[in-house]
Amino acid sequence: MGATKGTTVALYLRVSTGGQTVANQRRELEDMADRAGWKIIDVYQDEGISGAKGRNGRPALDRMLNDATRRHFKKLLVWDLSRLGRSLRDLISITDHFQEVGIDLYVHKDAIDTGTASGRLFFHMVGAIGEFERERIRERINAGLARAKAEGKRLGRPSGTSKSKV
Repeated sequence: MGATKGTTVALYLRVSTGGQTVANQRRELEDMADRAGWKIIDVYQDEGISGAKGRNGRPALDRMLNDATRRHFKKLLVWDLSRLGRSLRDLISITDHFQEVGIDLYVHKDAIDTGTASGRLFFHMVGAIGEFERERIRERINAGLARAKAEGKRLGRPSGTSKSKV
């Protein structure tokens, strides 16, 4: 499973609406941790908060990322990637942060564990896809700017050459 018995782990749980519960996510992740012999030392829960909100709009996510920086735990368990973030950009940012601070990620629904070679390969592929998408966006922006310039449109800030009359 990519981590030895006794490895300290944390759970991140999230639901989007107040009518939903994190109980199912919690039960499955606690069972997984128990089977693997991992020790749960903290649980971070954002309830009734959309995954589209960033770190600032999700207090438990922010606290978890701060604790990850302090290496409060060695592995984070989530039920599904969508619980962690909705956009590829957010997921890449979070997983990059984990890689920088040496925290592994386990995604239960997809059995992805960045503590294993295959799990790391998966996240490198996701990162490469994200980088590819950023490059494509940059290419489209540059093509649009080139077209606008060719059509004689003035680009950039106004020159500010007009003088105000006093």
